[in-house]
Amino acid sequence: MTLRTRRFANERVAVLVGLGVASALCVALELLREVHYGGVELRFMLWNLFLAWIPLLLGLLIYDRYKLGTPLLRLAPWALFWLLFLPNAPYTVTDFIHLAPGRVAPLWFDGATLSAFAWTGLLLGFVSIYLVHAVARHRFGPRVAWCGVFAVFALVSAGVYLGRFLRWNSWDLVLQPGRRLAQLSGHLTDPVSVARAGALTLLLTCLLTAAYFSFYVLVGVRLGNVARPPAHRK
Repeated sequence: MTLRTRRFANERVAVLVGLGVASALCVALELLREVHYGGVELRFMLWNLFLAWIPLLLGLLIYDRYKLGTPLLRLAPWALFWLLFLPNAPYTVTDFIHLAPGRVAPLWFDGATLSAFAWTGLLLGFVSIYLVHAVARHRFGPRVAWCGVFAVFALVSAGVYLGRFLRWNSWDLVLQPGRRLAQLSGHLTDPVSVARAGALTLLLTCLLTAAYFSFYVLVGVRLGNVARPPAHRK
């Protein structure tokens, strides 16, 4: 079984350039908002977009190292860092919570800006997962790989919830695990908080899995041996 089928030789460059252009447009929209409307309330999205690039770079590293024959055990630390930073990609979708009328910029402009950041972040996450998914599919087979994808999305969704509602970041479990686990234990004793967290995590897991499945299928679409229509004679 091959890792994946390439459409053309410079596929990686094309994807990275596309994501880079999308990211540049996001940055341009935010800078335009600051210069033209004088508002800096959404400047934090630049940092969120930067964090969304980290799992993609880690996914490329894992994919390339695996192709070179690096054992999975040696890739495990990189996979752990990848999983730790992965929630930052879909987290950009939750930034719509900051969309509100009455700011210095028109509502439509803020909506367009937030949409650009959200879709770019989501694509960065999906491409990252696609690369690691290819490694898992090659090593363990399609069924196990898809079970792993669902588990990853469940963990990512829980991470997005922790980031949005408890204000965690990717390094908290490394730099201050005791404080964060104490904070989490307090929420686990509240049935309402547990129910809300479970419902939102499940909903986000299903939405992300369904969206990624569509992305995965579309990426693999091929015309195959479809006959071309005859050329019209002049």
